[in-house]
Amino acid sequence: MLKKILVGLAAVILILVGVVATRPSEFSISRTTTLPAPIDVVFAQVNDFHQWPAWSPWGKLDPNMKSTYTGAESGTGAVNAWTGNDQVGEGRMTIEESRPNELVRIKLEFIKPFTVTNTTTFTFKAAQGGTEVTWTMSGSNNFVSKAFSLVMDMDKMIGKDFETGFANLKPVVEAEAAKRAEAVRLAEEKAAAEKAAAEKAAAEKLAAEQAAGGIQPAIAQPTP
Repeated sequence: MLKKILVGLAAVILILVGVVATRPSEFSISRTTTLPAPIDVVFAQVNDFHQWPAWSPWGKLDPNMKSTYTGAESGTGAVNAWTGNDQVGEGRMTIEESRPNELVRIKLEFIKPFTVTNTTTFTFKAAQGGTEVTWTMSGSNNFVSKAFSLVMDMDKMIGKDFETGFANLKPVVEAEAAKRAEAVRLAEEKAAAEKAAAEKAAAEKLAAEQAAGGIQPAIAQPTP
C-alpha cells in the first residue's frame, strides 16, 4: 500500500514538474496611462530616485524602510538600495539608461526574501492632455517563478502595483506642473512690470531733458 502511495506521489510530482517546465521562460508586465503634466515634469519624477518616496507603490508598505542613495544624483548611474520588512524585503535599483523625456531603464535587483534580477523600463511620449507613460517589468522565469505563476496571476499582482504607482504619481506631477505655471506667471508679471518701469523712467527722463532745454525744437529758417 505504501509503495502505491509513493509511486502515485512520484507520478504527481513528475506531472507538476512537467507542467512547470512548460511555463514561459521570460515574462513582461506593462501598464500605460496618461498623466496631466508636461513630459519633462513627469520624466523628472522617475529619473530621480529621491522623488520616488512620494509616489512609489511600495514605499508605504513599510514606514520604517531604510533607503540609501549613491552614485549619480539622478539619471544614469543613480542607485537606490533599500531594506525593510517582509513586504518590501531588500534590494537595489540602478538606472542603467536615461534619455531625457524618452526613457528610463532600471536594473532591479531583489536580495531578500529571494534573489532575482529584473529590468524595469519607463517610456514617455507627449500626448493630448499631458504625457503618456508606459511602465514595464521584464525578466527571466526560473523554476520557482514558473511554479509560483501556477497559483498566482503575476500580471494582475504586479500590474496592480503599477496602477497604484500611477495613481500616486498623478497628484505629484499635477502639483509640480501648477508650481511651474505659477513661477512662469510671476516671472512674466515681473518682466512686464520691469519693462513698464523702464519705459516710464525713459519717458520721464526725456520729458525732463526737454524741459531743461536739452532737446531743442527745430527752428524754420527764413526763405531768402
